[in-house]
Amino acid sequence: MEPDSLVLLEVADGVAVLTLNRPAARNALSPELIAQLEQTCADCDARDDVSAMVLTGADPAFCGGIDLKRLAAGTSGAVGLIGGGPFPPHRKPIIGAINGAAVTGGLELALACDFLIASERARFADTHARVGVMPGWGLTVALPQAIGLRRAKQMSFTGNYVDAATALSWGLVNEVVTHEQLVARARQLAIDIASIRSVCVQEIRSIYDEVADRIGDDARAFESRRSRTWMTEQFDRARLAGDREDIVRRGSSQIS
Repeated sequence: MEPDSLVLLEVADGVAVLTLNRPAARNALSPELIAQLEQTCADCDARDDVSAMVLTGADPAFCGGIDLKRLAAGTSGAVGLIGGGPFPPHRKPIIGAINGAAVTGGLELALACDFLIASERARFADTHARVGVMPGWGLTVALPQAIGLRRAKQMSFTGNYVDAATALSWGLVNEVVTHEQLVARARQLAIDIASIRSVCVQEIRSIYDEVADRIGDDARAFESRRSRTWMTEQFDRARLAGDREDIVRRGSSQIS
């Protein structure tokens, strides 16, 4: 049974903490969870009492990526889960507090945050190829920007996990703290942001984003088109073969 709220929200001291709340499903991204996350983010972005956001997951995982069972429902479900990104356009910073595994779409969700603080339990993997789906939220742009092209290719081609210490040394995360300190540390950084005039932070953030878009906007659009085309073709083929569940079997062992 799904929880009543798929995204929990707490607001205090100018900071909104958003928690993905499908722990039994490793916070996998169903259409309903994506919709709630987008709406909650948009609502927080519009609130006068919120200057920064923290995104984390209900233990034990941060996010296991797209819900493979929903993905196997058919082509429309597959392509419908691919959009412009996990967040709507927003002005206020989002800090990712990575409490556990961030896999595939979950890794893309983490990369969409402005920066990341990781628990010692955090792990990162790009298993798109292992599962048989394609990135569509800008991973092929954002991951190389974070850790370099060759390391990004290593992650995507092997599907292997990167632990928190490696993620720190590679530049994927800013800090690694104990699991118990994770949300408190992310909140403190968000409070530091909230202590500065919001209009100044938002303008600097906008400049960062616009500069990044000049470099990567065409690449992101290209990735999204390729992802939609590939996914549609693959799921049409699987539907005709009566083997749509194969994607679930391939992905079922990726997160523990």
